[in-house]
Formats: sequence, structure tokens, C-alpha cells
Amino acid sequence: MERPSGWTDRFRLFFLNNKFVILLLIVLLIALNIFVLTKISYVFKPLLVLVKTVLLPLILTGVVYYLLNPIVDYLERKKVKRVYSIIVLYLLIIGILTLVIGSVVPLIREQVMGLIHNFPVYFQTVEAQIESWMGSQLMNQIQETVNINPEEITRTISERGTAILNHTWSSIGGFLGALTETLLAIVTVPFILFYLLKDGDRLPRYILSFLPTSFRGQSFRVMSEMSHQISSYIRGQIIVSFCIGFLLYIGYLIIGLEYSLILAIIAACTSIVPYLGPAIAITPALIVSIVTSPVMLLKMIVVWTIVQLIEGKFISPQIMGRSLQIHPITIIFIILTAGNLFGIAGIILAVPGYAVLKVIFTHLFNWFKVRSRLYGPVESSADDI
Repeated sequence: MERPSGWTDRFRLFFLNNKFVILLLIVLLIALNIFVLTKISYVFKPLLVLVKTVLLPLILTGVVYYLLNPIVDYLERKKVKRVYSIIVLYLLIIGILTLVIGSVVPLIREQVMGLIHNFPVYFQTVEAQIESWMGSQLMNQIQETVNINPEEITRTISERGTAILNHTWSSIGGFLGALTETLLAIVTVPFILFYLLKDGDRLPRYILSFLPTSFRGQSFRVMSEMSHQISSYIRGQIIVSFCIGFLLYIGYLIIGLEYSLILAIIAACTSIVPYLGPAIAITPALIVSIVTSPVMLLKMIVVWTIVQLIEGKFISPQIMGRSLQIHPITIIFIILTAGNLFGIAGIILAVPGYAVLKVIFTHLFNWFKVRSRLYGPVESSADDI
């Protein structure tokens, strides 16, 4: 009778009381659940369709909510009811949109149509410049040194351009479908936003009511930190992008660059993506300035450099600060990975998504350290004192 008892003690000692073995068992159970779920993925297809349908309206509503909610909270502290504040904000936004559509949109349309109309001329100009460079003595020496065949380069570019054009035509149907979904999402945003601004403060308490009482305090702290990270990023990035677009527009007007408004709007929109956005935004401005004149190219580079210095030294540190506490190299890798996985949506949502996941996993790791007792205080030695 003692033998089974001893075997049970040894089993408890080497397995049940071994934290590393327990951790491996937990990982094994998680992997087993993931494997089973991949085999019955058809069960979750309606749920995936539902998430895909409501995801874009919720994201757009969330962005506008974090922009307008501080204003509604401020007015509420001034004894103005939230419903009245929301109605006033809606009327103000409608007035601003009417003014923008009436004054700015025709100018944007004129510049866009002019840019599209002159694009073949720009392309021919750039092609002529490349041919002149190819025929120069310096380029001939470079070709002999590097063994470059201009005809092969031209043929490769032509083949790549044809492939891109064919892919573009084949993607028109998908683009129209995505455009329809986007328009429907934009139409539903005001209705969702109204109720979110009106009753958004009750949402965390409603979600916490489904959790056990012992988890509500920690869960509320996690939700508060996630909300702070997202709101800081959204408000800061939009303000920074607006400042970049405004400064570039003023600079382009000063140097006399054509299509200054549309180029500044492109720069403002692409600046939403940290670090990689400015590199994308400078491309159309470079093309227009190169075609115009070498002097214009030099002026444009000066303007771009000054704006980037102002943004990096004064605007971003004051507005964004270090709220996300993410290393720039990490941000670049996250954006590249998310872009390969999810396309443009992944590029835009990469940084705030990573910030949310970082908050969640940081709290989970802290909880694991406390419960596992594997991370005790480090004892200081005489050499450390």
C-alpha cells in the first residue's frame, strides 16, 4: 500500500510541483486548441463575415470618437448636457464640411485633373532625360564599368509596367467593391458616433459586468491604459499630419511649385504612417520638381528638409511625446510586417495595434510573475554595491 503512495508523491514532486512542466502543459493545451480550431474554421465563417462587415465602421467611428470626446467631456464639465454638445458639434462639422466642399474641393479637383492631364508630358520628359543621360559620356563609362545594357533595362521596365497595368485593370472590380464598402461605412459612422459619444462612458462598466469580481479592477486598469494609448496616438498623429501638410503647402506656395495643394494633402495623408510615410510622400513632389527645373528640385528639397526638421525637433516632441514608448526600429519592422500581412489597413493600424497588444501582454506577464513566483527579487552582491 505504501508503493502507490510513494509513486504519487514522486509524481506530484516532479510534475505537479514543477512550474516549468506546468508551463509546457499550458503551451501544449493552447497549441492543441489552435490546431482543433483550424480544422473547424468553417464554424466561425459567419462570425468572420460579421467582424469584416462592422470592423471598418467601428474603426472610423473610434478615430472620430477619440477626436471629439474630449470636447464633449469639457462641455459636460461646463454643465452642458452631452446631447446638446453632440448636436452642436454635428452642426459645426456640417458647416465646416460645407465650406470645405464649396471652396477647397474645386481647387483640389482642378489640380488633380491638371496633374492627370500633364502626367503623359511628365513621363515623356523624364524618359527624354533618361535617354540623354544614357547617351552621355559619363553614362557610357558607367555602362562599360558595371556592364549595364540600357535596352535590357528599358525592356524590363516596360514588362513590369505592362504587368502592373494588367493587374490594375483586373483589380478594378475589387476596388469598386472596396469603395462601396467604404462609402457605406462612412454613412453609418454618424449614427454609431452619436450613441458612442452619448453613452461611451458606460461601455467599460458594461463590459466589466461580464467578468468575475476579482478581475474587474485589473481589467479596468488594462482598458484605461489601452484607451489612453490609442487616444494619444490618434490625436497626436492627426495633428502632426495636419501641421506637416500645412507647412509644406506654405513652402510649396513660396517656391512656386505646381500642384502645391494636392502635393501637400498627399504628404499629410501619408504622414499618418510613422517614418515610412514621409519617404512615400516626397515621391510625387520630386517628380513634379524634376520636370519643372533643377532649381525647383533644389528649392523643393530645401523646403522638405526644413519641414522635416521642424516636425522632428518641435512638433512631434510636443504633441506626441513618448506616450507609446516604442523604439523607432521596432515601429519600422511592425509596419513592414503588418503591410505584408494586411496591406494598407495593416500599415495604418500597425502602431496602435501593437501598442494595445503591448499593454495586454505586459499586464499578463506581470500577472504571471506574481502568480508563478519565478521572478523573485535579485540579490545584490558586494561587487554591485
